[in-house]
Amino acid sequence: MTPLTQYGRMAEKHWREHRPKMVREMERKGILHQMLLEAENNTKDEMAMLRTQLMGHGSTAQQAQTQAWEMVREKYILLPSEE
Repeated sequence: MTPLTQYGRMAEKHWREHRPKMVREMERKGILHQMLLEAENNTKDEMAMLRTQLMGHGSTAQQAQTQAWEMVREKYILLPSEE
């Protein structure tokens, strides 16, 4: 089993706290780890693309990293709470 990176661990912590029904369903289906890996890979891929674009528009590497994280984090990692 592929170990999770910081993004996968962050997603799992956040999902368990804010999306417990979703996590239980993924665990029931045996796909939680797979979905966490997908979330972290999507985050890393999209952030890399955004960093490149932002640096092309004059941002420093650190600025681009911070901006990319802010743009992507709620899409894959910090999902909104369940109703």
